[in-house]
Order: sequence, then structure tokens, then C-alpha cells
Amino acid sequence: MTETWALAALWVGLALAAALLSIYLRIANALGEIIVGIFAGAVIGSTALGSDTSWIKFLSGAAAIVLTFLAGAELDPVVFRAKWKEATAVGLVSFAAPFLACAAAAYYLLHWDVQASWLAGIAMSTTSVAVVYAVMLEFGFNRTDYGKTVLAACFITDLGTVLALGLLFAPFTYKTAIFAVSAVTVCLLLPRLTPRFFARFGGRPSEFETKYLLLALFGVGALAAWADSEPVLPAYVIGMVLAGTVGRDPALIRRLRTLTFGLLTPFYFLRAGSYVALPALFAAPVAFLILLISKIAAKCVGVYPVTKIYGSPNKEAMYTTLLMSTGLTFGSISALFGLTHDIIDQAQYTLLILAVIASAVVPTLIANAYFLPHHLLPESEGVSVPAAQEQRPVAQSSNTKTGA
Repeated sequence: MTETWALAALWVGLALAAALLSIYLRIANALGEIIVGIFAGAVIGSTALGSDTSWIKFLSGAAAIVLTFLAGAELDPVVFRAKWKEATAVGLVSFAAPFLACAAAAYYLLHWDVQASWLAGIAMSTTSVAVVYAVMLEFGFNRTDYGKTVLAACFITDLGTVLALGLLFAPFTYKTAIFAVSAVTVCLLLPRLTPRFFARFGGRPSEFETKYLLLALFGVGALAAWADSEPVLPAYVIGMVLAGTVGRDPALIRRLRTLTFGLLTPFYFLRAGSYVALPALFAAPVAFLILLISKIAAKCVGVYPVTKIYGSPNKEAMYTTLLMSTGLTFGSISALFGLTHDIIDQAQYTLLILAVIASAVVPTLIANAYFLPHHLLPESEGVSVPAAQEQRPVAQSSNTKTGA
């Protein structure tokens, strides 16, 4: 157990360093954790860090599930019904444009075979709900109609990614059918059962609500893994169907955020960064840049005009476009799927992972540095987020504990 506790102390220490870095650089904490993870992986190595240790993998996977659930729970059904056309249009083009562009780039410029090229297109088509939600929470956009619309668009994009991966590569089996029927059944029952359970057993020190939600998420996640699917997508759907119950309980959301951002997400983002192999980047920088630029350029060409059609000002449209250019969860999942199913080799996997993680960092840094739409910030936050936090030390303490 000595080794386990020492490893836990190391990871928590890295998380604390990432928090200090994010405060100093005024960037989202999720990005700070990815950056610290990259340097820790380069200096110590992912093996010495224990990135593949079973309990770290579990905490990382749990972070992705719960964080994605929270993102879904933040969606306002009223806002989604009002903005569903915009969210769907942005989400679809955010998937289709980089999917086709990156697949073409991999085939014609990098000379990958057809299967590997399609896999590259899928991996680079994603938008990271985890990163976008963390940024939204950092600045308070999650409480605005704008933020809720962007999160809905993220779901549409990643739904396209999962469907493409399933249709092109994953065989449809009886397990898939059982999972689909079971997931739909759970999503139909939860909105009916959850309010009754919470009213009868909630509001107690035993944290009944948290255990209830984790049971639903882990249970459906286990079924998804059994069916060769991914637990993250049903977690997002469960969050959406429970938005009217969980999303309207600020105290419960606050407790879930404390659990998620205080314990779980550092393992997820640090682990993602630790897999970046800088020597591989130095060995093939052109291929890496081709994949990364193809994704960001395709997102800009596809998403920006759509946001303008729906009346977004230039700064807001560019901010949305750059956030939709991020990738992490489903991109890394798709790349790992390709490696384990012999669709791509180790070198191709490394390039894809590097490009996916870079797409989580580069567009977000540019967006927050140059295109942050201050006019959309919640009124209570003011124009300058750091200034508002300095004026309200109590709120700053809360945000520091829960923000990503």
C-alpha cells in the first residue's frame, strides 16, 4: 500500500501544481492539468507515473462519465427546444467537416490506407464535451443560453462520431441491440423515478442522490462496455433526460462538482497529457501539424458560417468555432479503438493522440485569449472574470473548488 499512497500523493501534487499554473496563467484548470500531465509524462514517463494502473484508470474513466453527465444535466430543456435548430446545425457541420477533411488529409497527404484514413477522420471530428464544459463552468457560461446551446451542439457532434465509428468499424451484434434497448428503457424510466426517489429519500447526510446517480451511470456504463460501446455517451444522455431534476437542484450540482473536479477530473486530464510522446512529435512534426491544422481549419470553415447564419457577432462566432474545435474524450477513444482493432499502427496512434490532445489545448487557449465574449458573461460575473472573483472572495472560493 505504500506505493499506492505515494502514487496518489504524486498525482494530487500534480493536480495542485496544475491548479496553481491555471491561476497564474489565467487559463482553464483542465488545460493546466493537461499541460502538467504532458511535462510529467516527458520527465517521469507514463509508466513511472502509473497511468495504466487499474485504480487510476478507474478514476479517470469515472471522471469522464460523471463530467459528461454534469454537462448533460446543465442543458436546459427549454433552451434546447428553442435553439435546437442552431445546436443541430452547428453540431452536424462540426462533425462532418473535419471528418471528411481529416480523412482526406490522412489518405492523400500522409498516404495512410483507406481504413486508417477513415479512422483518423472519426478521431479528429470530435468536440470534447469535457473540455468545453470545464471552460463553460470556469467563466460561468454554463448558466447562459449561449453556453447551453454550445453544449447541446457538442452532443450532436459526438453523437455523429459514435455513430460513424459504429457504422464503419464496430459490428452490430445482439449485444448492441440489448444495450440500445436497455439504455432507452433506462432513459425513459429515470425522469419518472428520480424525482420520487429524491423526494422520499433525498436531503440526508447519506448523500442518497449521489449514490443513486452513480449507480445509474456505472450500471449503464458497464452495459455499454459489454456491448463494445463507450460509457460516456449514455452518461451524457442520462444527464440530458435528468436536466429537469438534477440540473435544477443547485445544492446537488455543487456537491457533484466538488466530487468531480476535486477528486476525479485531475486524474482524467493529467492522464490524457501523460500519454503525449514528445519524441514522436519531434520525429514526425509535419504529419502532426497536418492532422491538427486540417481539423481546426475544417471546423472554422464549417462552423463559423453556420454561427453567422444564426446571427452570432464575429467574436462570439469565432469563440464558438474554436470551442467546437477542441477534442479529447471521444477522439482518444476512437484512436484507441483503431489501435486495439489493428486499424492503425502504433505510430499512427501516437500521431492521432498527439493531435487530439493538442486540439484540446490550442483552440481553447486562442479562444480565451483573443475571442472571449465578455458581453455573454453572466451579469453577476461582470466583464472581467478575475476582477469579479477578487471582489467576491466567497464566490472565488466556491469556483476554485468546483471549476475546471
